[in-house]
Amino acid sequence: MEEQTVNIHDDIINRCIEGDEVAQFELYRLYSKAMYNTALRICGASSDAEDVLQEAFVSAFDRLHTYRREAAFGAWLKRIVINKALNHLRTQQKYAMMMEDTHEHLEVAESTDELTELQVQHVKDALFQLPVGFRTVLSLYLLEGYDHREISEILGIAESTSKTQYKRAKERLKDVLRSKLNYG
Repeated sequence: MEEQTVNIHDDIINRCIEGDEVAQFELYRLYSKAMYNTALRICGASSDAEDVLQEAFVSAFDRLHTYRREAAFGAWLKRIVINKALNHLRTQQKYAMMMEDTHEHLEVAESTDELTELQVQHVKDALFQLPVGFRTVLSLYLLEGYDHREISEILGIAESTSKTQYKRAKERLKDVLRSKLNYG
């Protein structure tokens, strides 16, 4: 017998499947912040992350009847967000120019410690200076918790390529952070 994942929002999900707009808004409210952060880490710009988030929720609501409850709803939705974000990146032809403006769109988490806030900002800035492939693999592995096999499936690359990209991304990130500390 196939085991289903227990989901604390099953009632809301069922109401969404029935077309209840109040339930859809509630589901959006529950998951939008986390999904936005996932999209932002991949896309790099707030406006792109917002677009991806909206597209992902529209797609999720359209396909909610296909959700088989084999994984937590958040994991199912995150996969949609990641796929939408990656598709968004693939369709951008002038992505490099947009990367220069990325730091203007970042929101620094509130912190009582100014040094910690500055360090977080340096890491975020450095992350967005990485090439798209490096940043995507690093984000999926470190921040989203996917393993290299899963990343290879998501991105359509070899598992060894994922591992190599991750290793190179870490080294590049260290280099960028070192240069910021020396010259920033």
